[in-house]
Parts: sequence; structure tokens; C-alpha cells
Amino acid sequence: MIEVLYEDNHLIAVYKKSSDLSQKDKTGDSAIDSEVKKYLAEKYNKPGDVFLGIVHRLDRPVGGVMLFARTSKALERLNEIFRTREVKKTYLAIVAERPPEDEAVLTNFLKKNEQQNKTYVYENEVKGSKSASLSYRLAGRSDRFFLLEIELHSGRHHQIRAQLAKIGCPVKGDLKYGYPRSNEDGSISLFARRLEFIHPVKKEKVTITAHFPKGDVWKLFINSEV
Repeated sequence: MIEVLYEDNHLIAVYKKSSDLSQKDKTGDSAIDSEVKKYLAEKYNKPGDVFLGIVHRLDRPVGGVMLFARTSKALERLNEIFRTREVKKTYLAIVAERPPEDEAVLTNFLKKNEQQNKTYVYENEVKGSKSASLSYRLAGRSDRFFLLEIELHSGRHHQIRAQLAKIGCPVKGDLKYGYPRSNEDGSISLFARRLEFIHPVKKEKVTITAHFPKGDVWKLFINSEV
């Protein structure tokens, strides 16, 4: 059963669990876009195929806010909002190492290796690389871990995971980018906390926030101001 965070005639946002696929892939596993279509078909008694436009994607082991368009007009406008970066995307990450600075902007060049499904980080531009930027602040700490609040300024493949690993702070559970142990549930401790943007049709500000994920490590930071 999906959990709806926001819904109107134009948009729907749901809570993606870390085990969910954003959309169908070669694994054939169930995907959240199919679940949302099923929900809309049942709620509104819609025969046939329900329109649902995918605006952005989250990596499979990442949970949080996932936004879809319910009309082609909304999809076109949302795509433009995301393309021109007129959307504020806030993530949370749990890391085991304290970052070099408590607050900073990370600007690098990223290049995706298709065969490895992994992104490499460079200080200077290399052939095939794309510029990437994010800002972070230290938002909480426990005996063993640190909570980072991240604002993503671009939307590159594995961007947060790769850039945090580059500064010696791989996301908890992220074996691909150097964390030494996996999380028991197969997730990584990276979470899409909030989306803020101007509604593509109503022209009103929309803020969609996902509640903290379940799990002992997240409970350590549930009272953090994020």
C-alpha cells in the first residue's frame, strides 16, 4: 500500500521506501510507479491505462519523497522546473566520519561509468564529465554517526553518494562508494527529505516533506531540525 504525501488534480507525491524501485527495470521487480497507477485507477475508477509522468528518480536503496505528474501539461512544466533547477531538493545522509567542515559547498565534475553503474569525481573537467554542486551542513551527531542536511543544486547520477565519498564521508551502508559494511535491510542511509517548488499550474508554493524513515540509526536524529 502506497503512502500519499501530496495529491491534487495535477500532481501526486508518495513516500518511497528504500526497497522500492522508482520504475520498472530489467529485474522485473515491482516498481512504485506501477503502484501509484494502481492507486489512481482504483481511487478514481479509471478504466484503461492511467497517465503518470515520472519527474525524477531515486536510487533503489534511497527512500523519501517521490513526485509524479498526473497530466501531460503538469509533466512538461515540472520537467522544465527541474531542468532549470527551480526546485529545492533537500536530502539527509548519515555518515560515520565527520566532514572536514561543518558547512560547505561541494563543486566537482562527475563522470558515470556505465559498466560499473558508478560515478567518479574529478576536481577538473575531463572528457564526458558534467559539473555538479551541492551544499551540506552538519545537522546532528550521535556517539558514532553524523547527520548531514544536503541541498542538491544539480541532479547527476549518484551525485550525493559520490561527492560525500570524495571528502571521506561515504553514506552509511553504501558499499559501492566505500562504506565498509552494508545496512541490514539493504538500504543506504540517504533520504530524500523535502521538495519545494512553485506549483506548475496553480502557481502556489508547494512544500512536500517525508517523515523520517524507520530504523534504529534514524531514531538517533529524529529530533534534529531538518
